[in-house]
Amino acid sequence: MSNINFSSPREAARAFTPTLSQFVDITLYPVIWSDPALSQRDRSLITVAALIAGGHVEELPAHLRRAVTNGVTREELSASITHLAFYAGFPAAITASAIANATLNESEQQP
Repeated sequence: MSNINFSSPREAARAFTPTLSQFVDITLYPVIWSDPALSQRDRSLITVAALIAGGHVEELPAHLRRAVTNGVTREELSASITHLAFYAGFPAAITASAIANATLNESEQQP
C-alpha cells in the first residue's frame, strides 16, 4: 500500500473505480460541497474530524491542505485535533497531529 500516492485520493482510486470517481465528481463536490447551508470552511472542519475519528489517515493530508485553503487556520486544526482526542481517542489524535505537522510543514516549504 505504500506505493499509492494519496496526494489526491480520488485520483488514486479513479483507475480502479471510475464509476465511484464519477459519482464523487458529479455529486460530492458540485452538489454537497456547494450547498450554501454550510461554508466550505465548516465542511473542511467536519471532514477532517470525520477522517480522524474514522481512522482514515490516508486521505487526511489532502483534506488538511484543503482545509487551510478553505480558511481553517493551523491553530484551529490543532485545537480540533486536541478536542477530538476526548471523543475519537488519543491514538487517533496523536496520529492526526503527526500527519498534520508533516503535511502543513511540507506545504509551507513548497513555493
